[in-house]
Amino acid sequence: MANSYTQIVLHLVFAVKFRRSLINEDIRVSVEKYMTGIITNRGHLVYAIYCMPDHCHILISMRPHENLSKLVQEVKRSSALMINQNNLAREWFRWQSGYGAFSLRKSSRDIVIRYIQNQPERHKRKSFKKEYKSILKENEVEFDENYLFHEPD
Repeated sequence: MANSYTQIVLHLVFAVKFRRSLINEDIRVSVEKYMTGIITNRGHLVYAIYCMPDHCHILISMRPHENLSKLVQEVKRSSALMINQNNLAREWFRWQSGYGAFSLRKSSRDIVIRYIQNQPERHKRKSFKKEYKSILKENEVEFDENYLFHEPD
């Protein structure tokens, strides 16, 4: 639409089902490239992406032509399909339902890029669960801890 201008920068976070450590270093870059391709082919920009064994962080600039939930759903669906079709994980791969999406000012972009790029170092000191709860609290998002993660049946 003419005369419509946006700057929508979002930090996306989502976990592997049951927080299983299935994204090993051998497949991490392939998974990140695949997810980046999905996002950019849909008209958005990826600033940073890092998949830890049990979760993923992505920083994007999102164009307003698409619903955020649909975008995340497609990234998760397609990447899980790619991982399973190519037998990249040691067991059937699934992403957990839901995600976190946190908006930020463009001036904070470089800080979050470094935050995402430094995931391996950060997780030597802090678990994903603690990290995620910290992000929710910092962004003043109310949550019920009973519903943060699916535990195995």
